[in-house]
Amino acid sequence: MKKKHAISEETPSNEDALAPESSKSPLDIISFRPSRLFIILGGFFIANALVAEFIGVKIFALEPTLGLKSFDFNLFGQVGALQFSAGVLLWPIVFLMTDLINEYYGKRGIQLLSFLAIGMITYAFVMIYAAMQLVPADWWIGQNATKGVPNMQSAFSVILGQGLLIIIGSVTAFLVAQLVDVLVFHQIKKKTGEKHIWLRATGSTVVSQFFDSFVVLYIAFKLGPQLVKNVEPWSWSQLMAVAVVQYTYKFIMAVVLTPMLYFAHNWIENYLGHERAAAMKEKAASWD
Repeated sequence: MKKKHAISEETPSNEDALAPESSKSPLDIISFRPSRLFIILGGFFIANALVAEFIGVKIFALEPTLGLKSFDFNLFGQVGALQFSAGVLLWPIVFLMTDLINEYYGKRGIQLLSFLAIGMITYAFVMIYAAMQLVPADWWIGQNATKGVPNMQSAFSVILGQGLLIIIGSVTAFLVAQLVDVLVFHQIKKKTGEKHIWLRATGSTVVSQFFDSFVVLYIAFKLGPQLVKNVEPWSWSQLMAVAVVQYTYKFIMAVVLTPMLYFAHNWIENYLGHERAAAMKEKAASWD
């Protein structure tokens, strides 16, 4: 009997591998490494979603930013430097977080964080809109006139008002893109198993970001301004030029970041322990 008991300890089930280290404190989620990892990854995931709403208003030129001469590409009649929304600065982190959460926490993990992120973004939308309706103090309106901002209330409303349109567009695009990403990711994983991490990560990204890149720009900079009339809407050529450049950038970064993806997977395997990590991946793959 003792011998059998020893064998069972050496070959624990998947449920044992997923259990907290100490049965005396099963609710200590902070010390439980899978829970701690989910909190860290989820925190970055949601923070990125929120920050992107506020910095995505700015469109920057790549070459001058890098101190280079403009490449003068002609895309859909738009000639000049390559143009991006500042939101792409967050893309490398989004790519890594989405893949890692997919891998270890599956569809349920991504869906939970996606809906939670949308809830936080909606909350931000309400608070920003409320702030825009507040009557400004007289002295505050012209406070920065000498710095090129003659009317702070107008600047506040235009920048954050554009941000509200981005929020509407990005919530739609974000939800569609994340659901498409997790669907494609797990379909590829079913075919390839644990092999070809790069294929499922890059493949799901290529498909999902097509929706994300075009939908958010169309709603935020084309359809929204036409309906609300708070800012000038983009022309179709402007929208297509920025969307194609951003989509291309995301595709290239997905390929370039592949080594970082393998590094992150190895670090997590060591952090969780190979047995527990394997059990989590198996459980993640089985969640519909």
